[in-house]
Amino acid sequence: MIEEKYASGAAVYGDDFNLEQIKAWYHQEAEAYANLGSKEFDKYTYEYHPLNNLHGYKYLPDRKFERVLGLGAAWGHEFYPVIDKISDLHIIEPSDNLRSETIQHLKPVYTKPTVEGTINYPDNYFDLTTCFGVIHHIPNVTLVLKELYRVTKPGGYLLLREPVISMGDWTKPRKGLTRNERGIPLAIFRSVIKELNAEVVNEGMCFCMESFLQRGWQRISNKPLHTFKSYMVFDKWLSKLFAWNIHYHATKKLERIAPQSVYYVLRKR
Repeated sequence: MIEEKYASGAAVYGDDFNLEQIKAWYHQEAEAYANLGSKEFDKYTYEYHPLNNLHGYKYLPDRKFERVLGLGAAWGHEFYPVIDKISDLHIIEPSDNLRSETIQHLKPVYTKPTVEGTINYPDNYFDLTTCFGVIHHIPNVTLVLKELYRVTKPGGYLLLREPVISMGDWTKPRKGLTRNERGIPLAIFRSVIKELNAEVVNEGMCFCMESFLQRGWQRISNKPLHTFKSYMVFDKWLSKLFAWNIHYHATKKLERIAPQSVYYVLRKR
């Protein structure tokens, strides 16, 4: 059973772990996502371009990004919509299985994350930093968010997308999820962003009741709903409509009528 301070969203599980606890978590998660079925390149399809374009990339200025960092960006597919604007691409990726020799015309520089969560790049180094669906796999959330912001240049952009619900009881095995992943309470995100004094270009809620809607949709198509641009536009407005109903650890059906994730576009002041 989840402790009350975590179930309520007042604190995020793992954020106060000591180094030994962080090390154990790191080794459990390093290949966990790849082992769920994403490590075969020929069979893997990246499904989030409509989401990234709608909530993220459209808010970026129309200019070149000299140096770009993707935390947990794996094969690098997330950069395809803006690849022509990138000169130098760096990816921090724990898995040895999720790496590309080239990403279109770019040869990415891959490094492994540190166990502690620090990022081995100088202050104010990257013009654009992305982190999509990664932070919820990491224990010390606050430190990593601060590190991402630290390595982003003033005037540069940080794009984040993470679940803001518990994703179920992480003290028990959950089908299709790694051992430790859990969502980050929205209040925690807002608190850290305020502390960083980041400019919030966009805070977009997304994935409202998608699991429920997908069950009906799969009778018509085997393509996930979020792969359709028109659906993501619908989801954007549905998520706005029910954002008031977000409960971090929902225990009632009505509490699940809410967006599941947040998408941030931040600009470093």
